[in-house]
Amino acid sequence: MKLMETINNGGVYLIAEMSANHAGSLENALAIVRAAKDAGADCVKIQTYTADTLTIDCDSEYFQIHGGLWDGYNLYRLYQEAYTPWEWALPIKQEAEACGLDFLSTPFDDSAVDFLEEIGALAYKIASFELVDIPLIEYAALKGKPMIVSCGMGSIEEIQDAVDAIRRMGNSQIVLLKCTSEYPAHFEDMNLSVIPDMKARFDVPVGVSDHSMGTAAAVAAVALGACVIEKHFCLSRGIANPDSAFSMEPEEFKALAYDVRNAALAKGSVTYELSEREKGSAVFRRSLFAVKDITTGEEFTHDNIRSIRPGYGLMPKNYTDVLGKMAKRDIMRGEPLNEEGVDFV
Repeated sequence: MKLMETINNGGVYLIAEMSANHAGSLENALAIVRAAKDAGADCVKIQTYTADTLTIDCDSEYFQIHGGLWDGYNLYRLYQEAYTPWEWALPIKQEAEACGLDFLSTPFDDSAVDFLEEIGALAYKIASFELVDIPLIEYAALKGKPMIVSCGMGSIEEIQDAVDAIRRMGNSQIVLLKCTSEYPAHFEDMNLSVIPDMKARFDVPVGVSDHSMGTAAAVAAVALGACVIEKHFCLSRGIANPDSAFSMEPEEFKALAYDVRNAALAKGSVTYELSEREKGSAVFRRSLFAVKDITTGEEFTHDNIRSIRPGYGLMPKNYTDVLGKMAKRDIMRGEPLNEEGVDFV
């Protein structure tokens, strides 16, 4: 799996989250894998649950959804519509591997972890809503695989509990994802400035699970230190399903991949050294030049020297030191001033 290698090398790891975007079709699911590869993803992710592993079939008010994309559903019916049949997981994994993509899934109970172990899962993703399910986190962490944990709705204490649970199981391969659990997320609610604080506070790599539209939040996240970007991915938002409205189409994801990887390059490191390409521009900085012919013993004045481009002469900060001094030799108009031509005594 390329996850930890990419992070350790300062890159950005891109996860294309399929979720319900297959719209009930294995053919769509496999096409999403191929499209994700073409769009620049590193990994394709699914979710491993059934309605019964997430909730119970109950119509009481506790289980109703009011407002938002899923208004009018009860939880059981939503998960019935959105889930990925478990028998699809292996064909999706095999398609991903054939394309050179990593395969990842989110388990929602112990039976899903066991199933994913059977098919050779290389890492586990914990969803934001399961951040508080410490027994599930411990069970997945025991497998010794990298743990990617979304932290939507999580308090500092809840995030710490999850990190501590993973470490208690002897697993130190942890990546936290800043997440805003809105669908879609509003920019003003995302608070991406938390990313560097999370890195320092929990001493782990941090990425973002981004439910906003477009690439702006992901680029900003990378500039703030995010090393993983997770985005919902679909073939087309015209293929209606519970997640399509806030998912990226292939061309949009391709633009995201281009933008965030260039943002990571542009972020660079803390250095004031000139790049090799920048050194070539340094000769066009300002420096001190004779702007009239100057004879030996003549005084340097405002009229016969100036700070102009290019940068072959003394630096402009020496201008007041040179004024009033005498020329040690003849200096022609357009010739740079240097220490050998100025009598500083």
